[in-house]
Amino acid sequence: MNAFLHTIELSSIAIGARVLAVSDDFFASADNLILVEPAISLKGQFGPNGALYSGWESRRHNPAHDWCIIRLGTSGSLIGFDIDTSHFNGNEAPAVSVDALLGPPDIQPAHDDARWTELLAKMDCGPNAHHYVQIPESAPVNYLKLNMYPDGGIARFRAYGHVIPVHPSDPSALFDLAHVFAGGAVQATSDQHFGVGSNLILPGRGKDMGDGWETKRSRQKGHCDWALIKLGWPGYLQHVEIDTAHFKGNFPESCDIVATSDIDADEWTLILPRTKLGPHRQHYFQLDNVQGRAFTHIKITIYPDGGMKRVRVLGTQSPAPNAILPTETSLVLPSTAISANMPALSLPVLRLTPEAFAPFGQVIQAYADHAAAPKGTRITPANFGSASKFHKLSLLESNYPDGSNASAGLSVYHCQPPPAFHLTAMERHAHTNQAFIPMGGNSRGYLVVVAQNGSDDKPDLSTLRAFKADVTQGVVYNRALWHQPMTVLDEMDFTCVETQIGDGSKADCEIVQLKDVFDLRM
Repeated sequence: MNAFLHTIELSSIAIGARVLAVSDDFFASADNLILVEPAISLKGQFGPNGALYSGWESRRHNPAHDWCIIRLGTSGSLIGFDIDTSHFNGNEAPAVSVDALLGPPDIQPAHDDARWTELLAKMDCGPNAHHYVQIPESAPVNYLKLNMYPDGGIARFRAYGHVIPVHPSDPSALFDLAHVFAGGAVQATSDQHFGVGSNLILPGRGKDMGDGWETKRSRQKGHCDWALIKLGWPGYLQHVEIDTAHFKGNFPESCDIVATSDIDADEWTLILPRTKLGPHRQHYFQLDNVQGRAFTHIKITIYPDGGMKRVRVLGTQSPAPNAILPTETSLVLPSTAISANMPALSLPVLRLTPEAFAPFGQVIQAYADHAAAPKGTRITPANFGSASKFHKLSLLESNYPDGSNASAGLSVYHCQPPPAFHLTAMERHAHTNQAFIPMGGNSRGYLVVVAQNGSDDKPDLSTLRAFKADVTQGVVYNRALWHQPMTVLDEMDFTCVETQIGDGSKADCEIVQLKDVFDLRM
């Protein structure tokens, strides 16, 4: 129904709604009411209690009426309902009404609680049909009670409305500005043939490809698809998470992101240049061109098509009075997020992924699910079928001058965590790439801090990136890449593969001290 087009289905299990109590669901569970997928016909199928239905069905001959209490996924104001009796014919609920209240999320209201307020007066229902009903916008609520008179069956119950945004009380706290609970909204997409764009900002990582955004296959050269997301509050952006969970053979080849602070002006800033994506994983990318600027919308473009599960836009709230602010009342909760109120020279540490690290080197790791390996990785059985071999994830590289007596070899580094996680110096190896492979243990991992070379032959600090690797991931630094010396979170060992002369000369390792100290923000 068009009236509900730009609303949120607050009663959906996809955003955390739950059926808490029901008077009777002898024939079919009330949990079916809030499922995402449409009801299907189970005609001719029977269980121990009778015919099977995708919906809620109670016993016959109720002298009063049946009811079901639902806790919404989040607090919101409601504007209407879809009471769906699909495939119930002769056993449909003859009439329904809806009550609501706003109460503590951890205290379940009783069915006869005096606080219940009627939102929808008793109305007739027919068989096998959607009953779309608009109501005047309600006050904020988080519990609904669906009543059916006197008994019968309902396939799905969908309550539509607007989220009451939830923001941290600390304005400097990092949070997902695009999240549906923060008031984010997917306002438009180029295509949503297989999965709707509004799934991009839902909580969690979903259960399969069906609860992500997926476009149809393109056949034209140069094609791309896009989604426009309104942030829940104007904010200073820091990094994004792009999740391709469950999209293994149909993830986008790459994506880019632009942002604006004035959607009507149609002036966009590139905050993530076109970047390759991988299958079935969370990607973390630090954003460009965002320092000191507040944005209200982002537009993510995928090339050429495909699907992704979630987009998270991490940043802090902007107090800018000229920004476009939400009109809904906001709920302010105590912040449990990581504080972004750090010294000006600080660097966010993001989880290491092959795609984000690609400009700097290679990530060395295995994948239990072979379909999650980067596209093009050659994988074969090994050890008589008891192992999988991931071939040539990186090649050794060296360009030492002839006669330098450099040789390739293996070394072991035994590393201790530093007293503070700061970036004060960087090093490079002008003539060789360098691999560090963790040697097991219970460590929480290690940090990888890198930068490209600048025009002054020193680290280009505008390209600084910091990553956290776990003990299942090794890294290979490109030849002549500036990087921080190995920085571990706990005591751990590494095998290092490199070519070197071994005389301590600049040809082997060049070190520069930075003028400023960067805090590594984890």
